[in-house]
Amino acid sequence: MVGPAEMFTVFLVMLGPLKILGPFAQRTRGVDDATTRQIAWWTFIVATLAAIAGGLLGSRVLVNWHVSLPALTLTAGIVFFLVALSQLLEQYEPSHALAPEALPPSPIAAACRLVFPTVLTPYGIAAVIALLASSGDAVRTMTILLVLVGVMVLNLLAMSFAKRILVGLTVMVLQVLGAVLAVLQVALSVQIILTGLRSLGVLASQ
Repeated sequence: MVGPAEMFTVFLVMLGPLKILGPFAQRTRGVDDATTRQIAWWTFIVATLAAIAGGLLGSRVLVNWHVSLPALTLTAGIVFFLVALSQLLEQYEPSHALAPEALPPSPIAAACRLVFPTVLTPYGIAAVIALLASSGDAVRTMTILLVLVGVMVLNLLAMSFAKRILVGLTVMVLQVLGAVLAVLQVALSVQIILTGLRSLGVLASQ
């Protein structure tokens, strides 16, 4: 059974702040600090509520549609692999500087633009659904939701201080971490795919 530490690691990789810092700072460039904080708070609120509601609803639909957990695991692994591989290969392609899309003036509307898929990734939501669907009791469900909210709080802190974080040496450190994380994400996605295939009986368990 996946424990709280493993849940935290999975949510951190799939829904955590490292992948949010750059896009959020870029999309809020030129926005004053007060408005940026409002956008960060609304992004946190919308993303947290959407993740919880989507996870609970998705786990219910999973049962009603008779979709097995191994099938969901395999689907999440494939999507995660494609996204992770794309992000890894982007590092070797020539950069094409594009002007970031302007955000709506309303902080709530701007937050909704940022939530999908910058904060809530499809494979991240699939991980939430899989964990909630396999939860055997209310205590474990509450543990999953608390760990999820904890990662969302980290996202809130990252967004709130993104402009201060992405300066000087920190940018280079984050770039190195991003490169390492990109490789690990591909490896993790392959592991998830293998786990799904073994659970479906396609591959022999080791």
